[in-house]
Amino acid sequence: MHPFTITRVDDVEAAGSAVTNDAIARAVQGPDDTVFIAGGTTQLDLMRDGVWSPGTLVDISRLPLGEVEATDGLLVVGAAVTMAELARHPAVAGLDVLRDSLLLAASPQLRNMATVGGNVLQRTRCRYFRDPTVPQCNKRVPGSGCAAVEGTARTHAVLGVDAGCIAVHASDLAVALVALDARVRLHGPGGGRTVAVADLHVRADVDPARDNVLAPGELITHLEIPVPHARSGYLKVRDRASYEFALTSAAVVARLEDGVLAHVAIGLGGVGSVPWRATRAEDVLRGRRASLALFEEAAKAELEGAFMVPGTEFKPELARRTLVRQLRDVTEVTA
Repeated sequence: MHPFTITRVDDVEAAGSAVTNDAIARAVQGPDDTVFIAGGTTQLDLMRDGVWSPGTLVDISRLPLGEVEATDGLLVVGAAVTMAELARHPAVAGLDVLRDSLLLAASPQLRNMATVGGNVLQRTRCRYFRDPTVPQCNKRVPGSGCAAVEGTARTHAVLGVDAGCIAVHASDLAVALVALDARVRLHGPGGGRTVAVADLHVRADVDPARDNVLAPGELITHLEIPVPHARSGYLKVRDRASYEFALTSAAVVARLEDGVLAHVAIGLGGVGSVPWRATRAEDVLRGRRASLALFEEAAKAELEGAFMVPGTEFKPELARRTLVRQLRDVTEVTA
């Protein structure tokens, strides 16, 4: 691990001005970069692995971003709120898709440290990206190739990827947020703006070297989470019951009116290079009478054309079954 220094800021304006223009603009930070850190559960792993070597960490954990405000139909969550704090907040008790995505993520110890802002922006868990001895990684070394395409790739993505990169996005929370039409408030040297979570991340088949759309010096200050008038749930399929990333997951928000799907929103995890908004499945479902046959049709449409390599051939089928099961459970449709 390279030597580094830590500086602490206590207001948002100071945080933005403390970060150099190169720090976020480049996908792989060099020793002279200055970058943000809060809970640090992702950054410290990358530093220990030798993947990431910032020169200065700007500690933003003491910014006044630790509150949850529940208004009529909207949760406004400070980016410094931990995953554990949000999961146990009374306003989240009836919002199953959000609560379960938090409780099924990581371990209790990590949930007590990790912030919601950092979780949404976490970098991929691709084993090749996180191993600097592997020379081929377009995300770590742009233009070098993708070792995962011909290597062990069981946990990798099949949507939003191509032969240049099949790294999967790991956040459970972000999958739930895309299904909830959530937004993030950003603040940087150029002022503030709001971006839909569904538009926050950059697909690997668009630019594997760029994780998100944040401009240099921008940070997430708040999540804006609409509270839907609908049932919801989050289903995570994984190799073991605790502290494991999703092989596939499905976040579903749905409302039936006289048996017809008046509202439906779906996020998929474990299969996309970004938290995957399943718009093709939603288009099949919306306005039609709910049935298991319809759910199968929608799931098949979403996974059609998935990009597979040896090791990920099982994922489209597992994702299809995961989505059908969660649609069934949320709507309580059995036939």
